[in-house]
Amino acid sequence: MSAVPRALRPARRLAGTLAVPGDKSIGHRALLFASFAAGRSVVRGLPPGADVATTRRAIEALGVAVRDEGGAVVIEGRGWDGLARDPAAPARALDCGNSGTTSRLLLGLLAGRPGCFALSGDASLSRRPMGRVTRPLAAFGARIEGGETLPLTVAGTRLHAARVATGVASAQVKSALVLAALQADGESTIEEPEPTRDHTERLLAAMGAGLAPAAGAGGGPAWRVAGGCPVLAPLELAVPGDPSSAAFFVGLACALPGSALAVRGVALNPRRTGALRILQRMGARLRFRVESERPEPSGTIEAEGGGLAGTTIAGPEVVDAIDELPLLAVLAAVAEGETRIVGAAELRVKESDRIAATAALLRAFGAACEELPDGLVVAGGARLRGTAFDARGDHRIAMAGTVAAALADGPSTLTGGEWVTISYPAFFEDLERLAERA
Repeated sequence: MSAVPRALRPARRLAGTLAVPGDKSIGHRALLFASFAAGRSVVRGLPPGADVATTRRAIEALGVAVRDEGGAVVIEGRGWDGLARDPAAPARALDCGNSGTTSRLLLGLLAGRPGCFALSGDASLSRRPMGRVTRPLAAFGARIEGGETLPLTVAGTRLHAARVATGVASAQVKSALVLAALQADGESTIEEPEPTRDHTERLLAAMGAGLAPAAGAGGGPAWRVAGGCPVLAPLELAVPGDPSSAAFFVGLACALPGSALAVRGVALNPRRTGALRILQRMGARLRFRVESERPEPSGTIEAEGGGLAGTTIAGPEVVDAIDELPLLAVLAAVAEGETRIVGAAELRVKESDRIAATAALLRAFGAACEELPDGLVVAGGARLRGTAFDARGDHRIAMAGTVAAALADGPSTLTGGEWVTISYPAFFEDLERLAERA
C-alpha cells in the first residue's frame, strides 16, 4: 500500500449513531465453512475489508462459486469433495494477502483434502508464525512442507483422529485443528490453555457438526470433534458488526466529556466484549445489551463521555481483548493513574510488533510508558500533544493512533492510514461524521 500522509485533528466530543462493518472473524469463517457445506449459503453483512476479500478470493481459487446478489453474498457449497484436487496436478496457488485467519484456517482445511496447495502471503504475513499451526496439525498426519512461516505447501492426505493441545491461546490455531479433526477418521479432542473466541464452534454447530465441550487433561477447556467429513448444512447468516472496530469509537467517546454514542447491531459474544468490560472497570460510562442470541449474540453499545482510571489488564482477559489492547493503552495514557498490561506477548506477532509499535506511538504523543517483554506500563495523566506517527503497516495501530490524535492538543499527521482498509474502509469517514471538532 502507498504511504500517503493524512492530517488528523483533535475532537471535542463524539455524538450520534454508528453501524460498524461486519465482524471480520465471523466473516472469514462464514465464507470458508460455506465452501464445504452441502448447498447454497447466503451471508448478509459480510465485512468489506481487504482481509475478508482475501478469503473470498481463496475459496474462489479452490473452485467455489461466490457471487453478490441483492446485498448478500451467495456461496455455492460443494461439500468436502468439491475442494479436492488431483494429487498429481501442479500445486494450486492461494494468496493469503495480509490475513492470518485465511492462511491458518486454510492449513487445517486443506490438510485433509486430496491435492497440493501452495499458500503465500504479503511481506507482513510472511513474517508471522505458522509453526504453531503446522506442528499440532502433524498429530493428525498432516503433510505440510516449508519452515515456520509462509510460503508453505500442503500435500492433502487422509487424516487420523488425535488428541491435540493448541499450545497457545489462539482461536486461529484452534479453528485450524477443528477443521482437520472434522476430516479425521474418528473422534478427536482439542485442548486449549484457556478459552478463546468460539465463532468456529458456534457456526459449525449451527451447520450440524459434531462438536461438544470437554475437559482437557490439565483441567482446561477442550472440544470433542466428530470426524468423518460430516455433511454440513449451508448457512443463512447475517454477520453482526465487529466489536473490535466499534471499540475505537466507544473508547474515544468514553474519554471525551459530553460524548453520547450508540453502536447498533454489533456482535456481543462474551469472548469479544473483554475490552468493554475493561473500560467499565476503568470507570467508563458505557452499557451494552444483547438483543439477539443466535447464532451469535448481538445488540447495542451505548457510551457517554467521562473520566477514566488506570487498571491492570492480565490473565484470561488479555485473550478476550487482544485486538483492542493498543486502544486501551492510548486511553490509559489520559486516564488517572497507572495501567499495567501483562501476559500479552501475543501482540509481538500480529501485523506489527504491537507492543513496540504502541510504545512508540504513546511516546510520540508525549505519554510516558515502559515496554515490557509481554506488555506495557502506561503512566497515565498525560496531556497528549499533536505529532506525526506511522501505522507500521498495521490497521489497529493506525486506528489507535487516530484515537490519540483526537485526544491531543493539536493537529497530527498519520502515515499509513490506508491500512485501515484491512478491517474498516470507512473508518475516517465515520469519525468525521461523528466528531465535533475542537
